Amino acid sequence: MLKDKTVAFLGAGSMAESMISGIVQMGSIPSERIYVTNRRNQLRLKEMNHVYGVQAVHQDALPYEEIDFFILAMKPQGAADALDALKDKIKVDQVVISVLAGISTEFMESHLQLGQQVVRLMPNTSSMIQESATALCPGRHTAMDNMIAVKELFGCLGKVFLIEEEQMDIFTGIAGSGPAYFYYLMEHMEYAGVKKGMDEAIVREIVAQTILGAAKMIMVNDEAPASLREKVTSPNGTTASGLEALRKNNGGRAISQAIHHAAKRSKELNEEMSVAYRKSAIPREYCGTSVP
Repeated sequence: MLKDKTVAFLGAGSMAESMISGIVQMGSIPSERIYVTNRRNQLRLKEMNHVYGVQAVHQDALPYEEIDFFILAMKPQGAADALDALKDKIKVDQVVISVLAGISTEFMESHLQLGQQVVRLMPNTSSMIQESATALCPGRHTAMDNMIAVKELFGCLGKVFLIEEEQMDIFTGIAGSGPAYFYYLMEHMEYAGVKKGMDEAIVREIVAQTILGAAKMIMVNDEAPASLREKVTSPNGTTASGLEALRKNNGGRAISQAIHHAAKRSKELNEEMSVAYRKSAIPREYCGTSVP
């Protein structure tokens, strides 16, 4: 279904690279049918072309009429300008996909033609190794066949979850930002081992294997994390002692707060984009005068 599709990434940062890497590795879309562009960094575009074999071009040189999926992968603050630039260059049956935190389908639709097909997507950087947890929600006008195609495209990057848009902010807090929480945890686990004399490379591998094993236990067992935790926690044992230290230091609350703060920021970004759009939408005849 995807072999004949053409995709363009508007933005060439780490998230775009993660997705491009996954798509190219899986062979979902031939590299010559993948375009990538950004506003300024031509050296970055040459690097993407060299590493992945994709078409790295200036945005004005994109073959707009040939592209099936436009993926917004710049910073959220650049979304409005990117959407405004697309509005008169694409047809409503082409799909605009946002992977940007806080950019709603309503916001995208407000900047595009009436009836434009849009999809809001939230992958994470584990897409580079085809292990992303990706959320997907469609806009009001998105056709089912395009939804299926988008899900298939990003399914090559990991698991795709179809969710309601009002759940997207909390999903961002859990999965979009989630890898960073685990890296932070791993940093501290590694530091504890090194401080006690362990080799840094060895303890890093031990920590990674431990987290991988725990994740796989969740994936293959039809049990809640709390149940598995209880099974490995012997009374008065080492694990019980470690967990008690986590409780005393509010480890669980810290994790919850990290998720809720990230979700709150995702919501704020959407509100900020909406406010900025409303201000920019003031009719020109009112500029320089007091608006009644």
